[in-house]
Amino acid sequence: MAVTRVILADDHTIVVEGLAGLLKPHFKVLRTVGDGRALVAAAVELRPDVVVTDISMPLLNGLEATRQIKSRLPRVKVIVLTVHAEPEMAVQAFRAGAAGYLLKVCSADELILAIEQVTHGRAYLSPLVDRDLISILIEARAGSPVQESKLTTRQREVLQLIAEGKTMKEVASILHISPRTAESHKYEMMEALGVQTTAALIQYALHAKMVA
Repeated sequence: MAVTRVILADDHTIVVEGLAGLLKPHFKVLRTVGDGRALVAAAVELRPDVVVTDISMPLLNGLEATRQIKSRLPRVKVIVLTVHAEPEMAVQAFRAGAAGYLLKVCSADELILAIEQVTHGRAYLSPLVDRDLISILIEARAGSPVQESKLTTRQREVLQLIAEGKTMKEVASILHISPRTAESHKYEMMEALGVQTTAALIQYALHAKMVA
């Protein structure tokens, strides 16, 4: 039987290295990365069986990275490993395409079990989340939040970078677009969300947990 191939993503080096050490006896760890953009690039390059990612990561958060990975590589299974125990965050993760949702207080054995479960086509939800898996999945499949659905993938990328304090020139450089295009995305978001200021955009990003 083929060994499950895994990519790990967390912006804390000690965490991601610790995870790699725990998982290497059981799976093939292809790469560890520290931001969401690197995660998407690594997934496209290496085509793993499973991705384990945090939500709060720089440049591109784990939920947006999950969406992009699943749109390009539908067969890759994504497990979100996070500190967020709110059921609403689990709903967002499954809605983005995740197959598993665990809390960082879980044991190594639980993470190994979750990887095995999703590899075999099953969903996994931490028992520490105060909702059952079926209700989470039903809500996740019901559709996207109205406001979130108003933003395109590129707009969500721009919004996270703005919320991280990047200048429009820096946003443009990271996304390989012109500063004028970056500005255009910003004002289109403001119109779509019905806000008037950059501060209000940032508040939206914080509320949606695009940034920590």
